[in-house]
Amino acid sequence: MPIANGFLTSDGFSEEYFFELAPAICANCSMVQIIEQPDPARMFHENYAFFSGTSKYMQVHFREFATSIQDRHLSGAANPFVVELGSNDGIMLRNFAAQNIAHLGIEPSRNVAEVAQAEGVNTICEFFGETLAKKIVGEYGQADVLLAANVMCHIPDLNGVAMAAHTLLKPGGVMVFEDPYLGDVVEKTSYDQIYDEHVFVFCALSVVNAFGRHDFELVDVEPQVTHGGSMRYTLAKKGAKQPGKAVAERIARETQLGLGRAETFERFRENCEASRQQLMTVLEDLRTKGAKVAGYGATSKSTTVMNYCGITPDHISYISDTTPTKQGKYSPGTHVPIKPYEDFVADYPEYAVLFAWNHSREIMEKEQGYKAAGGKWINFVPKVTVEE
Repeated sequence: MPIANGFLTSDGFSEEYFFELAPAICANCSMVQIIEQPDPARMFHENYAFFSGTSKYMQVHFREFATSIQDRHLSGAANPFVVELGSNDGIMLRNFAAQNIAHLGIEPSRNVAEVAQAEGVNTICEFFGETLAKKIVGEYGQADVLLAANVMCHIPDLNGVAMAAHTLLKPGGVMVFEDPYLGDVVEKTSYDQIYDEHVFVFCALSVVNAFGRHDFELVDVEPQVTHGGSMRYTLAKKGAKQPGKAVAERIARETQLGLGRAETFERFRENCEASRQQLMTVLEDLRTKGAKVAGYGATSKSTTVMNYCGITPDHISYISDTTPTKQGKYSPGTHVPIKPYEDFVADYPEYAVLFAWNHSREIMEKEQGYKAAGGKWINFVPKVTVEE
């Protein structure tokens, strides 16, 4: 696989970086993870092409997330302090800034960090670890809450993050993070959640094992609809808070589903291969007929789908995307052109592959015109369908 968010110009084709995307499950801790991950500097840099704030639904989600944190963990706290890992363009922390709550965003990609800073969100451009945690404590004091949204799964040194989090948090502080949920990935065959940035795909079982060795206890779990199915995990230092009943219920369900057993993922592999075959059958048929097919959403997940399935410019002529930094470039590995959304609207394709399926509700509301014009959506999660 290439770098999932590594959209490139044609002069970069010959030097494009590839690595082996090999998922595995650990028999000891039930952690689903990729074995080889590229250097983080290849993925998170000054040209990182993902801005959370471009989705109005995510803006609402993070506003509600921030309100929940204030109500549950900051109410009555004297001089509360909130830190967020991978704070991106400040979409979550701006809600704390608006309440004059002391905060700090830690964002390693300079271009999105600068957007947050311009919005008045206190942000530093660094990678999180023990050294930085000690520096933050020395400058600001310990934090009441450490947040991470769709970020914890990006960090290969999970042990290092856990130790740094333990240093950063007050004795009664909490670490709250949400990421794509393994249970949803398995049930929906959403294999596109697996790519270079997602070194881990968490479930409650693996979170308990990973953070328990660093004096953390899982005290709450809350399913989320974001990103095609996510889970929000709340952890506290052992003995600091009473675990809610949702934790035991979730672990019991995961055990029943077999999320800690290798044979579950053998079946998942078979389901992925079947999905690939079905999608390519549809696209090959449309190619043979000469139908006009485009992609919708040049997402990181689309890179996994296209490279795993073998989708080429012969199958889809271009991918429509609203992100300016991607437009005029090509998809990683498969080199399908990325065109502005305006091109999609100006000349609707007959079929559109919905790569951004995790935003389908927002997209379907937006694309009434495409449907009215006779456009058809090709879906691949949870199963391959062509919607009239």
